[in-house]
Amino acid sequence: MQISPDTPLKIGTRGSPLALAQAHEARDRLMVALGWPEDVFEIRGIQVTGDRVQDRPLGQIGGKGLFTREIEEALLDGMIDIAVHSMKDMPVDLPDGLVIDCLLPREDVRDGFLSAGIRGLGDLARGAVVGTSSLRRRAQILYRRPDLQVVEFRGNVQTRLKKLADGAAEATFLAMAGLNRLGMAGDTATPISPDDMLPAIAQGAIGIERRANDDRVAEMLGLINDTGTATRLAAERTLLAGLDGSCQTPIAGLADLRGDSITLRGEVIRPDGSEAITAELTGTAASAAEIGAEMAKELKHRMGPGFF
Repeated sequence: MQISPDTPLKIGTRGSPLALAQAHEARDRLMVALGWPEDVFEIRGIQVTGDRVQDRPLGQIGGKGLFTREIEEALLDGMIDIAVHSMKDMPVDLPDGLVIDCLLPREDVRDGFLSAGIRGLGDLARGAVVGTSSLRRRAQILYRRPDLQVVEFRGNVQTRLKKLADGAAEATFLAMAGLNRLGMAGDTATPISPDDMLPAIAQGAIGIERRANDDRVAEMLGLINDTGTATRLAAERTLLAGLDGSCQTPIAGLADLRGDSITLRGEVIRPDGSEAITAELTGTAASAAEIGAEMAKELKHRMGPGFF
Protein backbone atom coordinates (compact mmCIF):
# COMPACT_ATOMS: atom_id res chain seq x y z
CA MET A 1 0.00 0.00 0.00
CA GLN A 2 1.27 3.47 -0.86
CA ILE A 3 1.27 5.71 2.22
CA SER A 4 0.51 9.37 1.56
CA PRO A 5 -0.16 12.45 3.73
CA ASP A 6 -3.44 13.29 1.98
CA THR A 7 -5.33 13.68 5.25
CA PRO A 8 -3.94 14.69 8.66
CA LEU A 9 -3.16 11.82 11.04
CA LYS A 10 -5.08 12.48 14.26
CA ILE A 11 -3.24 11.33 17.40
CA GLY A 12 -5.23 10.90 20.61
CA THR A 13 -3.81 10.96 24.12
CA ARG A 14 -4.55 12.01 27.69
CA GLY A 15 -4.22 15.72 28.28
CA SER A 16 -1.50 15.66 30.95
CA PRO A 17 1.93 17.18 30.17
CA LEU A 18 3.53 13.73 30.24
CA ALA A 19 0.92 12.17 27.95
CA LEU A 20 1.31 15.04 25.50
CA ALA A 21 5.12 14.64 25.59
CA GLN A 22 4.68 10.97 24.72
CA ALA A 23 2.34 11.84 21.85
CA HIS A 24 4.91 14.32 20.54
CA GLU A 25 7.57 11.60 20.67
CA ALA A 26 5.34 9.28 18.63
CA ARG A 27 4.63 12.05 16.12
CA ASP A 28 8.30 12.97 15.80
CA ARG A 29 9.28 9.35 15.11
CA LEU A 30 6.57 9.10 12.45
CA MET A 31 7.72 12.38 10.89
CA VAL A 32 11.25 10.99 10.51
CA ALA A 33 10.13 7.56 9.29
CA LEU A 34 7.64 8.90 6.76
CA GLY A 35 9.41 12.14 5.80
CA TRP A 36 6.25 14.13 6.50
CA PRO A 37 6.04 17.69 7.90
CA GLU A 38 4.63 18.45 11.33
CA ASP A 39 1.42 19.99 9.99
CA VAL A 40 0.28 16.61 8.64
CA PHE A 41 -0.23 15.47 12.26
CA GLU A 42 -2.81 16.66 14.76
CA ILE A 43 -2.51 15.85 18.47
CA ARG A 44 -5.77 15.78 20.41
CA GLY A 45 -5.82 15.75 24.21
CA ILE A 46 -8.77 13.76 25.56
CA GLN A 47 -9.87 13.99 29.18
CA VAL A 48 -10.26 10.58 30.81
CA THR A 49 -12.07 9.60 33.99
CA GLY A 50 -8.85 8.69 35.79
CA ASP A 51 -7.58 12.26 35.39
CA ARG A 52 -10.93 13.91 36.12
CA VAL A 53 -11.64 12.05 39.39
CA GLN A 54 -8.84 12.85 41.82
CA ASP A 55 -10.48 12.46 45.22
CA ARG A 56 -10.56 8.63 45.40
CA PRO A 57 -8.08 5.77 44.97
CA LEU A 58 -8.07 4.20 41.50
CA GLY A 59 -9.26 0.86 42.85
CA GLN A 60 -12.49 2.51 44.06
CA ILE A 61 -13.42 3.96 40.67
CA GLY A 62 -12.58 1.13 38.29
CA GLY A 63 -8.88 0.47 37.71
CA LYS A 64 -6.74 0.81 34.62
CA GLY A 65 -9.51 1.34 32.06
CA LEU A 66 -10.08 4.75 33.61
CA PHE A 67 -7.02 6.05 31.74
CA THR A 68 -7.96 4.61 28.36
CA ARG A 69 -11.73 4.23 27.92
CA GLU A 70 -12.58 7.63 26.46
CA ILE A 71 -9.54 7.56 24.17
CA GLU A 72 -10.44 4.11 22.87
CA GLU A 73 -14.02 5.21 22.26
CA ALA A 74 -12.71 8.10 20.17
CA LEU A 75 -10.53 5.67 18.23
CA LEU A 76 -13.43 3.30 17.54
CA ASP A 77 -15.65 6.24 16.52
CA GLY A 78 -13.06 7.49 14.01
CA MET A 79 -12.43 10.78 15.83
CA ILE A 80 -8.72 9.88 16.04
CA ASP A 81 -6.53 7.57 13.96
CA ILE A 82 -4.12 6.32 16.64
CA ALA A 83 -3.90 6.50 20.43
CA VAL A 84 -0.66 6.90 22.40
CA HIS A 85 -0.55 5.26 25.82
CA SER A 86 1.77 4.55 28.73
CA MET A 87 1.78 0.77 28.52
CA LYS A 88 1.78 0.35 32.30
CA ASP A 89 -1.72 1.92 32.27
CA MET A 90 -3.08 -0.49 29.65
CA PRO A 91 -5.43 -3.35 30.54
CA VAL A 92 -4.29 -6.67 29.10
CA ASP A 93 -7.60 -7.09 27.26
CA LEU A 94 -8.32 -4.48 24.58
CA PRO A 95 -11.75 -3.63 23.17
CA ASP A 96 -12.83 -5.61 20.11
CA GLY A 97 -11.53 -3.98 16.94
CA LEU A 98 -8.43 -2.40 18.53
CA VAL A 99 -4.82 -3.63 18.62
CA ILE A 100 -1.46 -2.47 19.91
CA ASP A 101 1.31 -3.74 17.64
CA CYS A 102 3.63 -0.74 17.80
CA LEU A 103 5.88 -0.01 20.78
CA LEU A 104 8.46 2.75 20.96
CA PRO A 105 11.98 2.19 22.35
CA ARG A 106 11.68 1.76 26.11
CA GLU A 107 12.83 4.49 28.48
CA ASP A 108 14.34 4.05 31.96
CA VAL A 109 12.32 1.31 33.71
CA ARG A 110 13.25 2.32 37.25
CA ASP A 111 11.19 3.99 39.94
CA GLY A 112 12.56 7.23 41.34
CA PHE A 113 12.58 8.15 45.06
CA LEU A 114 11.78 11.79 45.76
CA SER A 115 12.30 13.51 49.09
CA ALA A 116 13.94 16.74 50.22
CA GLY A 117 17.36 15.87 51.60
CA ILE A 118 16.69 12.12 51.92
CA ARG A 119 18.21 9.73 49.39
CA GLY A 120 16.32 6.52 49.92
CA LEU A 121 13.55 4.59 51.62
CA GLY A 122 15.92 3.20 54.24
CA ASP A 123 16.87 6.71 55.36
CA LEU A 124 13.35 7.78 56.31
CA ALA A 125 12.61 8.13 60.02
CA ARG A 126 10.24 5.65 61.68
CA GLY A 127 6.63 6.65 61.06
CA ALA A 128 7.46 8.94 58.16
CA VAL A 129 4.67 9.64 55.66
CA VAL A 130 5.11 8.40 52.09
CA GLY A 131 2.64 9.31 49.34
CA THR A 132 1.71 7.10 46.39
CA SER A 133 -1.37 6.20 44.34
CA SER A 134 0.12 2.87 43.23
CA LEU A 135 -0.96 -0.26 45.11
CA ARG A 136 2.21 -1.96 43.89
CA ARG A 137 4.44 0.74 45.36
CA ARG A 138 2.34 0.88 48.55
CA ALA A 139 2.76 -2.87 49.09
CA GLN A 140 6.46 -2.82 48.25
CA ILE A 141 7.05 0.07 50.66
CA LEU A 142 5.20 -1.64 53.51
CA TYR A 143 7.01 -4.93 52.84
CA ARG A 144 10.36 -3.15 53.28
CA ARG A 145 9.31 -0.58 55.88
CA PRO A 146 6.14 -1.62 57.76
CA ASP A 147 6.71 1.24 60.18
CA LEU A 148 5.99 3.90 57.54
CA GLN A 149 2.65 5.61 56.93
CA VAL A 150 1.52 5.42 53.29
CA VAL A 151 -1.07 7.95 52.09
CA GLU A 152 -2.94 8.40 48.81
CA PHE A 153 -1.11 10.64 46.30
CA ARG A 154 -3.17 11.07 43.12
CA GLY A 155 -2.47 13.43 40.21
CA ASN A 156 -0.05 13.99 37.36
CA VAL A 157 3.68 14.43 37.86
CA GLN A 158 3.44 18.18 38.50
CA THR A 159 0.57 17.77 40.96
CA ARG A 160 2.40 15.13 42.98
CA LEU A 161 5.58 17.18 43.09
CA LYS A 162 3.59 20.15 44.41
CA LYS A 163 1.98 17.97 47.08
CA LEU A 164 5.44 16.82 48.13
CA ALA A 165 6.74 20.41 48.24
CA ASP A 166 3.69 21.45 50.29
CA GLY A 167 4.49 18.83 52.93
CA ALA A 168 1.64 16.37 52.27
CA ALA A 169 4.26 13.62 52.56
CA GLU A 170 7.95 13.33 53.29
CA ALA A 171 8.64 11.21 50.22
CA THR A 172 7.03 9.85 47.09
CA PHE A 173 7.88 7.75 44.04
CA LEU A 174 7.64 8.56 40.34
CA ALA A 175 8.69 6.63 37.26
CA MET A 176 12.07 7.80 36.00
CA ALA A 177 10.76 7.43 32.44
CA GLY A 178 8.16 10.13 32.99
CA LEU A 179 10.61 12.49 34.65
CA ASN A 180 13.09 11.96 31.81
CA ARG A 181 10.47 12.59 29.13
CA LEU A 182 9.49 15.83 30.86
CA GLY A 183 13.12 16.89 31.31
CA MET A 184 12.57 16.96 35.07
CA ALA A 185 14.84 14.18 36.36
CA GLY A 186 18.03 16.13 37.11
CA ASP A 187 18.71 16.03 40.85
CA THR A 188 15.00 15.63 41.66
CA ALA A 189 14.86 11.86 41.96
CA THR A 190 17.11 9.06 43.13
CA PRO A 191 16.73 6.07 40.76
CA ILE A 192 16.00 2.77 42.49
CA SER A 193 17.65 -0.32 41.07
CA PRO A 194 15.19 -3.03 39.92
CA ASP A 195 17.22 -5.35 42.16
CA ASP A 196 15.88 -3.35 45.11
CA MET A 197 12.37 -2.60 43.81
CA LEU A 198 10.91 -4.23 40.70
CA PRO A 199 8.95 -1.73 38.59
CA ALA A 200 5.41 -1.99 37.29
CA ILE A 201 4.75 -4.25 34.33
CA ALA A 202 5.64 -2.36 31.10
CA GLN A 203 6.97 0.69 32.97
CA GLY A 204 8.80 3.08 30.64
CA ALA A 205 7.14 1.78 27.45
CA ILE A 206 4.90 3.74 25.08
CA GLY A 207 2.37 1.83 23.00
CA ILE A 208 0.40 3.03 19.99
CA GLU A 209 -3.11 1.65 19.56
CA ARG A 210 -4.95 1.51 16.23
CA ARG A 211 -8.08 0.09 14.64
CA ALA A 212 -7.44 -3.53 13.67
CA ASN A 213 -8.78 -3.02 10.15
CA ASP A 214 -6.78 0.13 9.37
CA ASP A 215 -4.10 -1.19 7.01
CA ARG A 216 -2.76 2.26 6.14
CA VAL A 217 -2.01 3.07 9.78
CA ALA A 218 -0.64 -0.42 10.38
CA GLU A 219 1.91 0.14 7.62
CA MET A 220 2.93 3.49 9.10
CA LEU A 221 3.34 2.16 12.62
CA GLY A 222 5.33 -0.82 11.40
CA LEU A 223 8.09 1.62 10.47
CA ILE A 224 8.65 2.73 14.09
CA ASN A 225 7.90 -0.43 16.09
CA ASP A 226 10.77 -1.42 18.40
CA THR A 227 11.00 -5.21 18.36
CA GLY A 228 13.13 -5.42 21.50
CA THR A 229 10.53 -3.56 23.54
CA ALA A 230 7.78 -5.68 21.99
CA THR A 231 9.56 -8.89 23.02
CA ARG A 232 10.10 -7.72 26.60
CA LEU A 233 6.48 -6.64 26.96
CA ALA A 234 5.24 -9.93 25.51
CA ALA A 235 6.75 -11.64 28.56
CA GLU A 236 5.66 -9.03 31.09
CA ARG A 237 2.08 -8.55 29.91
CA THR A 238 1.50 -12.29 29.56
CA LEU A 239 2.61 -12.61 33.18
CA LEU A 240 0.15 -9.86 34.13
CA ALA A 241 -2.66 -11.51 32.17
CA GLY A 242 -2.00 -14.87 33.81
CA LEU A 243 -2.25 -13.28 37.24
CA ASP A 244 -5.46 -11.42 36.38
CA GLY A 245 -3.55 -8.23 37.09
CA SER A 246 -5.22 -4.85 37.55
CA CYS A 247 -4.75 -1.66 39.51
CA GLN A 248 -6.15 -3.56 42.48
CA THR A 249 -3.40 -6.21 42.53
CA PRO A 250 0.20 -5.42 43.57
CA ILE A 251 2.25 -7.03 40.79
CA ALA A 252 5.72 -6.10 39.56
CA GLY A 253 7.76 -7.50 36.71
CA LEU A 254 10.64 -6.82 34.38
CA ALA A 255 12.05 -8.65 31.37
CA ASP A 256 15.70 -8.24 30.38
CA LEU A 257 16.60 -9.04 26.77
CA ARG A 258 20.19 -9.89 25.87
CA GLY A 259 20.71 -11.17 22.36
CA ASP A 260 18.41 -14.16 21.92
CA SER A 261 18.00 -14.69 25.66
CA ILE A 262 15.30 -13.18 27.83
CA THR A 263 15.10 -13.23 31.63
CA LEU A 264 11.83 -12.39 33.35
CA ARG A 265 11.59 -11.45 37.01
CA GLY A 266 8.22 -11.22 38.71
CA GLU A 267 6.89 -10.32 42.15
CA VAL A 268 3.52 -10.42 43.85
CA ILE A 269 2.97 -8.71 47.19
CA ARG A 270 0.08 -8.83 49.63
CA PRO A 271 -1.60 -5.39 49.66
CA ASP A 272 -0.63 -4.88 53.32
CA GLY A 273 3.01 -5.68 52.56
CA SER A 274 3.05 -8.70 54.86
CA GLU A 275 4.37 -11.13 52.23
CA ALA A 276 6.13 -11.01 48.86
CA ILE A 277 6.75 -13.88 46.45
CA THR A 278 9.32 -13.60 43.67
CA ALA A 279 10.24 -15.70 40.66
CA GLU A 280 12.78 -15.64 37.81
CA LEU A 281 12.80 -17.52 34.50
CA THR A 282 15.14 -17.44 31.50
CA GLY A 283 14.54 -18.67 27.96
CA THR A 284 14.77 -17.70 24.32
CA ALA A 285 13.39 -14.41 23.09
CA ALA A 286 11.04 -16.30 20.77
CA SER A 287 9.40 -17.89 23.82
CA ALA A 288 8.83 -14.60 25.68
CA ALA A 289 5.07 -15.01 25.97
CA GLU A 290 5.38 -18.64 27.04
CA ILE A 291 7.81 -17.63 29.79
CA GLY A 292 5.32 -15.05 31.07
CA ALA A 293 2.53 -17.62 31.12
CA GLU A 294 4.73 -20.18 32.88
CA MET A 295 5.74 -17.70 35.57
CA ALA A 296 2.11 -16.72 36.14
CA LYS A 297 1.23 -20.37 36.79
CA GLU A 298 4.15 -20.77 39.18
CA LEU A 299 3.30 -17.65 41.16
CA LYS A 300 -0.42 -18.50 41.34
CA HIS A 301 0.48 -21.93 42.70
CA ARG A 302 2.78 -20.45 45.34
CA MET A 303 0.31 -17.70 46.27
CA GLY A 304 -2.65 -19.92 46.94
CA PRO A 305 -6.21 -18.55 47.21
CA GLY A 306 -6.94 -15.14 48.68
CA PHE A 307 -3.40 -13.79 48.41
CA PHE A 308 -4.46 -10.37 47.09
